[in-house]
Amino acid sequence: MSGLRIYGIARTRAFRALWMATELGLDYEHVPIETGPAGARKPDYLAINPNGRLPAIDDDGFVLWESLAINLYLAKKYSTGRLYPATLDGEARTWQWCLWAANEVERGVNIWSLHAVRLPPEDRNPGILADALAVLAPPFKVLDRALANCDYLLGGDFTVADLNVAAVVSRAIEMDLAATPRLAGWLQRCLDRPAARAAQRRREQADAAVPVEITREIARRNRL
Repeated sequence: MSGLRIYGIARTRAFRALWMATELGLDYEHVPIETGPAGARKPDYLAINPNGRLPAIDDDGFVLWESLAINLYLAKKYSTGRLYPATLDGEARTWQWCLWAANEVERGVNIWSLHAVRLPPEDRNPGILADALAVLAPPFKVLDRALANCDYLLGGDFTVADLNVAAVVSRAIEMDLAATPRLAGWLQRCLDRPAARAAQRRREQADAAVPVEITREIARRNRL
């Protein structure tokens, strides 16, 4: 039995770790800590993650933060040869895609999501929204081309590479992806997985419950 604890409310990047833990079938405790002074900036949580960011995990006493690193760790510990590649080439390609997602698309997707969906209409900025779409267009084409001859990023099977990249891109499921149909199909396949749907339900509940001022503060704090 896993002694895993996942810290972070599901509308944050904790969504990614919740998806992974569910995908692996782990028995875990979810501690839905909020962002900011009421949660992630409190001293007891800062002792776990001194960055004051979500998520973090405690896996039988091993503490780790950074969502994509958490998922790589969990996949390698519990699913080498299935979700985590057994070969060095596959492992390196997985790292490549995870770093690519964090560097090339994460911020753009977050900006788009805030100004297209999550902020109240009066706070949305069409100019910022257009800039986010322009920034995302080239890397989305890269991802679309990578899926030209395979269903998933490493070939025919779903792996942690797909889970991590799809989790980063997940809010773009509400975007018009007609220009990148292979990306759209791949993202839908990933998000249709039972574990992904379970994590999304948690995130939707958290999104629906969040006060608008917290969403505005998220946009201000992250300059989005």
